[in-house]
Amino acid sequence: MRLAVLDGRAVLVEGSWAADIATASQARFSSDPMALFDSWQELREWAGGLSRDAYGLPVAPDALGAPVPRPRQVFAVALNYPPHAAEAGYTPPDEPLVFTKFPTCITGPEVTVELPPGKVDWEVELVAVIGAHTHRVSEDRAWESVAGLTVGQDLSERVVQLAGKPAQFSLGKSFPGFGPTGPVLVTPDEFDDPDDLEITGLLNGEVVQHDRTKSMIFPVPELIARLSAIVPLLPGDLVFTGTPAGVGNRMNPPRYLTVGDELVSRIPGIGEIRQRFSAPTA
Repeated sequence: MRLAVLDGRAVLVEGSWAADIATASQARFSSDPMALFDSWQELREWAGGLSRDAYGLPVAPDALGAPVPRPRQVFAVALNYPPHAAEAGYTPPDEPLVFTKFPTCITGPEVTVELPPGKVDWEVELVAVIGAHTHRVSEDRAWESVAGLTVGQDLSERVVQLAGKPAQFSLGKSFPGFGPTGPVLVTPDEFDDPDDLEITGLLNGEVVQHDRTKSMIFPVPELIARLSAIVPLLPGDLVFTGTPAGVGNRMNPPRYLTVGDELVSRIPGIGEIRQRFSAPTA
């Protein structure tokens, strides 16, 4: 199942066409994507029997919003790919290094982001979406807690992120627009192997990041098991699972986003998100 938000309403997507969930279900399910997590399994069963005739809405990429627009909790993981840990000058961690992006930074897949003062960097990521209340789940059952996967960017303003001793990450990663996600949420059963997906980031058409998610030090099931051992995970929560090597502040010389840049983040089987960057408004 592929879930998206089109013109503010929850839809199912097949190819370049969508079905409005509330309309097709005769209001059995809500048009609000956040409400759908309350009956996620029921929705999936209903969607499996939906006629192709219901898919009558053209999908315009610039009309898509974040598939999970109002998560209650947003977790993020640092240094989860060995080459990224190496480029940052660290050995691979023994425990997940977890921080948060504040939920107001979440935005849709094709947006223009205002650049705040400082040094804004990119981090393409696979994002796991929690589909059920999850507390103390075992690793071997953790995929059962995942509603789906989407593409994300952990945009980061490095000056604020690294200010202070010790540095604290969350504010520098939570400016407006710093959590673009989408274009759709894809249920794990749609993938041959949800633990091994290609992930690519491009800046102005140049590949700057590329890896496979099987390279992660802590894969999705382990992250969910470790997080839920401490914090109850709620339906609709997001887990940004870490970024591959190739971020701007580790280049020589460092490279940061500037006005007019275009950033594309891509995972086959999910799609791509695209951000352009502008000067801040007065």
